[in-house]
Amino acid sequence: MALAVVGGALLSAFFDVLFDRLASPQVLNFFRGKKPDKLLQKMKNQLIVVRVVLADAEKTQITDSTVKEWLDLLRDLVYEVDDLLDEVSTKAAIQKKKVSNSFSRIFKRKKIVSISKLEDIVERLDDILKQKESLDLKDIPVESYQSWKAQPTSLEDGYGMYGRDKDKEAIMNMVLQDVTDDSEQVSVIPIVGMGGVGKTTLARSVFNDCKLNQQIFNSKAWVCVSDIFDIVKVTRTMVEEITRKPCKLSDLNVLQLELMDKLKGKRFFIVLDDVWIEDCDNWTTLTKPFVSGIRGSKVLITTRNENVAAAVPFHTVEIYHLNKLSNEDCWLVFANHAFPLQEASERRGTLEKIGKEIVKKCNGLPLAAQSLGGMLRRKHAVRDWNNVLESDIWELPGGQCKIIPALTISYNYLPPHLKRCFLYCSLYPKDYGFQDNELIQLWMAEDLVKAPKKGKTLEEVGHEYFYDLVSRSFFQCASRWTGDGDDCFVMHDLMHDLATFISGEFYLRADELGKETKIDRKTRHLSFATFSDPVSDIEVFDTVTFPRILDLSS
Repeated sequence: MALAVVGGALLSAFFDVLFDRLASPQVLNFFRGKKPDKLLQKMKNQLIVVRVVLADAEKTQITDSTVKEWLDLLRDLVYEVDDLLDEVSTKAAIQKKKVSNSFSRIFKRKKIVSISKLEDIVERLDDILKQKESLDLKDIPVESYQSWKAQPTSLEDGYGMYGRDKDKEAIMNMVLQDVTDDSEQVSVIPIVGMGGVGKTTLARSVFNDCKLNQQIFNSKAWVCVSDIFDIVKVTRTMVEEITRKPCKLSDLNVLQLELMDKLKGKRFFIVLDDVWIEDCDNWTTLTKPFVSGIRGSKVLITTRNENVAAAVPFHTVEIYHLNKLSNEDCWLVFANHAFPLQEASERRGTLEKIGKEIVKKCNGLPLAAQSLGGMLRRKHAVRDWNNVLESDIWELPGGQCKIIPALTISYNYLPPHLKRCFLYCSLYPKDYGFQDNELIQLWMAEDLVKAPKKGKTLEEVGHEYFYDLVSRSFFQCASRWTGDGDDCFVMHDLMHDLATFISGEFYLRADELGKETKIDRKTRHLSFATFSDPVSDIEVFDTVTFPRILDLSS
């Protein structure tokens, strides 16, 4: 089930933020004193103990309802800790401005109330820790998640590629362009796009094209780098690909000397698939052996993040952004996987109409079309196809549906502050066009933007957050013009579904103000549509945050 993959991920993102806030001067000064200091330290220790079993709890909850209930209790309590820290920060700010004797007495009473709340939270965390012991949860660091998939290879799968003829032609032109003695020694061609859009499929088709023969490129190599970067493993794989022989070397220096020797005096073409390396030093170390090749050598990389391309220490030909497929091409992908060649035409006629509606759920992602088509390949009943059509994509079996982990790995790779900003966007309606300044102001109002470093404004930090999410393919620039000359952005439907699913009951989007809306006790953020602008055809909405109402009267 999907929950096994992403359940509790909101909680994982929240812990780093909590620890940062607990270490802030405002909180430490407010709780100064023997008793509050002791309580605060105990709460930190409790949260640390809970955090190390969080990864195991998130994995186990799908098969154990008791663990899921435990996680729900923990998630709700963690939000209460955040509420308390909000109160403390606000009271501390007010104390700076009002120093009269009467206010000092009021402040002391408020401090007593806050300490009482802290005592209650510590006591409830004690109960949660006692329950943890009976759940037999293992200590697994949150960061040590494993890659969700087997590494893709350079071999074609026999299903063909649809809707990418122009994309392939453009990439082939870049690969073959200026393969002469006057060209750059090594050029890099990055293919950038969101998870599941078909970057690997396109790169594989280019890699296997007969035009890239021995006369043009003396050596070719395909390497899946993956999100868990192992420079020794990647370098060894390149050596094995070039030599077509197994390599038992394990020392990086020896491996690099071997690779440099095999590339010396050759024009090479290397595909680095699924790259996540943003660190310039790692890139420099990895690519040192490439300088032994001759001019015109090319490196094709596939990545979800534009920042990866910026870190490469060689000339970048051009970043190629791979967009989603049309519904028509997505249907061809789906049908090729859903209907075996010997399928009776009458069955196709019965199910084709349902299948085309299912394809709309894919919103141009070939991986989604392939995954759903493969799920239905052996399903012959109309009922089974309707079940897929009518179900939420996140309710489909995780073992059969690759869409969920394909998108979730991008989310897992985000730093905590960007995870929270991304999840906040679940408050937007689907297909809602938004501008950077609009969303950044909302993030700032919700205290999702960290205090700026020296020389930067809060807005500038917010812009860094926003365009980091754009570069990682979480937001896409829309073609719709907003009327004021600024770019308009949208979230892919399945990215929006991901944000909605992970944010769970803590974020709620009401379709229309005035209609009866059932609000869960745990809900902290609510958005609702107010009206539709007939000129821009953009739905305007408002947001409310609760029950984070600061108690300033007690």
